Amino acid sequence: MNDLQQPAGQALFDSRQLIDDYKEAVSSVLKQAGSRGAGQVEAGVSSSSGLSLTVRMGDVETIERIRDNAFAVSVYIKGQKGSASSTDISPHALTQMVEKACSIARHSMPDSCAGLADAERLARHFPDLELYHPWSLDIDQASRIALQCEQAARQVKRVSNSEGASLNTSQGVSVYGNSQGFLAGSAATRHSLSCSVIAQQDGQMQSNYWYSNARSAKNLQNPHEIGQQAGQRAVARLGARSLSTRQSAIILQADVASGLWRHLIAAISGSSLYRGASFLLDSLHQKLFPSFVQVYEEPQLIGGVASSAYDNEGVATRHQDFIKDGILQSWVLGSYSARKLKLPTTGNAGGVRNLMVKPGDQNLSALLREMNSGLLVTEMMGQGVNLVTGDYSRGAAGFWVEGGEIQYPVEEITIAGNLRDMFAGIQTIANDVDRRGNIQSGSILINRMTIAGN
Repeated sequence: MNDLQQPAGQALFDSRQLIDDYKEAVSSVLKQAGSRGAGQVEAGVSSSSGLSLTVRMGDVETIERIRDNAFAVSVYIKGQKGSASSTDISPHALTQMVEKACSIARHSMPDSCAGLADAERLARHFPDLELYHPWSLDIDQASRIALQCEQAARQVKRVSNSEGASLNTSQGVSVYGNSQGFLAGSAATRHSLSCSVIAQQDGQMQSNYWYSNARSAKNLQNPHEIGQQAGQRAVARLGARSLSTRQSAIILQADVASGLWRHLIAAISGSSLYRGASFLLDSLHQKLFPSFVQVYEEPQLIGGVASSAYDNEGVATRHQDFIKDGILQSWVLGSYSARKLKLPTTGNAGGVRNLMVKPGDQNLSALLREMNSGLLVTEMMGQGVNLVTGDYSRGAAGFWVEGGEIQYPVEEITIAGNLRDMFAGIQTIANDVDRRGNIQSGSILINRMTIAGN
């Protein structure tokens, strides 16, 4: 039995008791705020504990035990909002926090859209989403895992140096309640293992990394495999060159493809819409993508990276389509932005949860053959995206492809276009889905973009 398969052991705290204690504290805060004239109140508390350990060049470099607490309250007094927070969750500190929030509210401008979510939309059912899998590691076990990961990377030929391997494990609880009668809490864990190394050849150096994360340690990728992938990715970058400026097809590899969908979500989110700062204004129910593109949210996915039965306002989450048959089906709204737009909330206060992009039948190798000639993008740099116009320009690195086969690595290039054209130009979505993040997509083949190089 390896260290990832060992029993979870004793949790760092009693999650059920802590949730009960926090529910009592939240209820007290709600009552205190109400007695001070707040017509509506919401409060949330969270606590987390964990271990973070980093090794480098075969030695343990840092060890950190982490414990965080946070309490926040928002009050609404005749349309005026005041918020305050505290890391001290003693009764006296919470009373002071409530007083500050009420004082701030009385000095704020009224806003008719401010306030709690509508009571009829609040969650009433709280299924077990299997998010809590504590992993009680001692320092020796954690060190052994991280060292094994780094050693596997350093054994890859031409890897000359290491930026380290890191293991992180945390568990936490959170409770949210409001004066509409909502009060709920949950416990969750998150574990990750990563490695970053440097490869060298003929005076050139390249770095790269790989990582794995999961709710349960048993679902982490094998440390040896993580290290090997980190080393192989770094070595594959050796000999990188630039390209002449051209137009060509590109493939966004799965681990960078999530960025494209992140731009979509930002453009259809309420804050961009009611400010008039989105290139997708008035695009609801319009076709933006080819008919095979399906993008949907699965917020109650068992064991999901971002799963939750309710959003940041207590509104029940649900499966919903954002893109169906290539057509934009819904905005992404919390209660405030929904009221600004005179629409109902979509249960997305705090963002989307487990955004899924339906994969096709082809793997990445088949996608390369379909593209035949073009750029495989494996790394993106910079933030050159204008959501008002949809203009897109970002630094990139990857591999040039000819005859459906990778020929050589490339760097110091920029890929540019417009998001509308990129959406419409998607030819294929592969089945190599990267499931490590909140946005899960396979690699994407786009028919044409501008590549700016030398």
